[in-house]
Amino acid sequence: MKLNVNGQPHDIDADPRTPLLYVLRGDLQLNAAKFGCGLGQCGACTVLVDGEATFSCVTPILALEGKGIVTLEGLGSNDHPAPIQRAFIAEQAAQCGYCIAGMMMRAQALLQKNPHAGDAEIRAALEPNLCRCGTHMRILRAVRRAAQMMQTAQAGEPQ
Repeated sequence: MKLNVNGQPHDIDADPRTPLLYVLRGDLQLNAAKFGCGLGQCGACTVLVDGEATFSCVTPILALEGKGIVTLEGLGSNDHPAPIQRAFIAEQAAQCGYCIAGMMMRAQALLQKNPHAGDAEIRAALEPNLCRCGTHMRILRAVRRAAQMMQTAQAGEPQ
């Protein structure tokens, strides 16, 4: 089976019913998406599939052939982090860090569609993802900061 992950084609030799999360972590060594609940209820495994936030722990690879999959590793790098990554770092939004990759991916999906999202939209978009450490206010600040960075980039202004 062929999967396009972070803009790269991959030939995957796995049962078509295998959850994407297992392929990302086991076969492709992309470890940002985490196993949390295995039921699509916590959001730690969130990735983007054709721009939509998707629980990778319950999405079989069979459903993904021909689709674009993006993980946190595909947004940016240590040397060139994406706006969402820079914003989460600047706001120190992570405490334990377990939920953060999923939070960033869900926020990325929202901001790609609407870089002018307000607080109510941000809260609604992030609702499926759980943070047990209680960094919700820092996460919200980080998403607002990322939105400002994206708006600035769209306007052609220096960041």
